[in-house]
Amino acid sequence: MTALADAIPSCYWLDRPERPAPQPALEGLQETDLVVVGGGFTGLWAALQAAEAEPGRDVVLLEAKSVAEGASGRNGGFADTSITHGLSHGLSLFPNEIETLVRLGRENYLELFASLKRHGIEADVEQNGTFWVATAPYQVEDLREQIAELHRFDISADWLDRDAIRAEVDSPTYLAGVWLRRAAVVDPARLCWGLRDTILRLGVRIYEDSPVERISRAGAGIELRCASGRVRARKAVMATNAFRSPLRRMRRASIPVWDYALTTQPLSDAQLESVGWRNRQSLTDGGNRFHYYRLTRDNRILWGGWDAIYHYGSRTDDHLEQRPESFAGLSRRFFQTFPQLEGLRFSHQWGGPISTTTRFCMEVGTAHERRVSWAIGYTGQGVVASRFGARLALDLLDRPDAPHLALDFVRKRAFPWPPEPLRSIGVRITQRELARADANEGRRGLWLRALDALGLGFDS
Repeated sequence: MTALADAIPSCYWLDRPERPAPQPALEGLQETDLVVVGGGFTGLWAALQAAEAEPGRDVVLLEAKSVAEGASGRNGGFADTSITHGLSHGLSLFPNEIETLVRLGRENYLELFASLKRHGIEADVEQNGTFWVATAPYQVEDLREQIAELHRFDISADWLDRDAIRAEVDSPTYLAGVWLRRAAVVDPARLCWGLRDTILRLGVRIYEDSPVERISRAGAGIELRCASGRVRARKAVMATNAFRSPLRRMRRASIPVWDYALTTQPLSDAQLESVGWRNRQSLTDGGNRFHYYRLTRDNRILWGGWDAIYHYGSRTDDHLEQRPESFAGLSRRFFQTFPQLEGLRFSHQWGGPISTTTRFCMEVGTAHERRVSWAIGYTGQGVVASRFGARLALDLLDRPDAPHLALDFVRKRAFPWPPEPLRSIGVRITQRELARADANEGRRGLWLRALDALGLGFDS
């Protein structure tokens, strides 16, 4: 396609001259109080919160590639208050705890931005809210139900009819919308790099290009082995998320699902005026297969979503970052949404793995007699929730009597993913049925209803 002809096969956020030089790889034996494995949002927030809570604590962070290289530096940068992958989803899974989970999510959201201000982290934050838009008639009623739920829990949101939503962002596909007021966008790579610089200033030692190959007990603590070195620690937080963990329990808890995205060339003033978008909200459209999109600081449109590709054996090979058929589909649906931008070209195309559990929201746990904890499975909504996951992982190690650790949200494990080939078969059937539901006015078939009853399966 002509629009994709000049697209660079690289993540827009990471294709920056300000990308920091890598930290050295681990060598020899290092000893520490706490080791954190993973240089994405969860690992960075775990290291920061550990260093803030106990300034004298020695902390080491190990990253297999480089900080922000995984899902944390590749996503859309959407930030909202939910820690349960949305209010409706949390209400369906944890109805007796949802008021507490909503409160904890709000507090976490506010604390995250307070941390950025306190440490002077510049992440291009824009707190303009987000739109959920209906693009099919049945989705209008779905949005009415969702806004009623939001208001029930005192979450600020406004209803927009067809004319009102198109006055904000003009697309012929829009039929109605909800404006969720407490939501933001960030530059995810700059957020990661800012957290990285902050924890370095606080004395955390970071070793990049240091994938962990094995984890085992070592006396009263734990030992992690990399290709060129070892770390012995009293405790460890595993924050590998979509990538393979040395802990079998984590590998059964989550699978990587690949998501793909594009960014356009910067819009001219005339192009931006043709769309409107003066208030710069982010957007997500309806359906099980959906798009998310937003403006960047330099007025590009980041456009992603729709496909959720699982590769047999939970593969996360680098070459999977490029998938021409996904980019072609994204481009086609972009111009269906914004036909007035015909002729605009895309500048970057990329993909990355998202970690998801069978319950479609984060899970935390422990191993090695509570010497090791972990948090995974944000399912594409981890920009803010990952900070809370990191907090839980630390509390499981340091404050096992913390009141929020008694919640079912924390204590109950999601159903583990089955081994191959059942894993691939189950994902394939679920994806087919989700597409069928979208084509059938949202009506979910027997397979999806059974998964819903068990608290399993994909849900947008």
